[in-house]
Amino acid sequence: MPTITTAIRFADPKDATALACVHEAAWRGAYAGIIPHGCLNAIIDRRRHDWWTRAIRNGAGILVADFCGETVGYATMGPNRTQALAVKGEIYELYLKPSHQGVGFGRRLFAASQKLLREREMESHAVWALDENAMATGFYEWLGGVPMAEGEERFGATTLRKLAFAWHG
Repeated sequence: MPTITTAIRFADPKDATALACVHEAAWRGAYAGIIPHGCLNAIIDRRRHDWWTRAIRNGAGILVADFCGETVGYATMGPNRTQALAVKGEIYELYLKPSHQGVGFGRRLFAASQKLLREREMESHAVWALDENAMATGFYEWLGGVPMAEGEERFGATTLRKLAFAWHG
């Protein structure tokens, strides 16, 4: 009988290519039709193998979700970057390949991210999501995130509304 394994672990430089693939698939799946095509392509092109290798080697907080030996998602986190938010930590990104969404990987990756932030004394934390990304905003609400702030993100000539969801302790 085959064994199905799932693991959430810290990223290693050997994960750079897989992380670039997850990033591209997730961003195309989440943002096609929301972020202008040229901007979306530019964002994806900046986050290729070399970018991920540098981020990992520079000590970025990156967790990887593996399923049966395949990298299917990742999360990045660290200190809060928005002074106006009364939280200590932030989950910068949480993305899964579209083929692996809706089956619990996101929930597990989020829980591992929260655990890591709490271990680093960032009990209160936030995550930003584009308002038009209903899958993300619904996910964070389902996980108990409380909308606490709004902002805007510019992509070329397009301005999109974003929401910050917070968890306190």
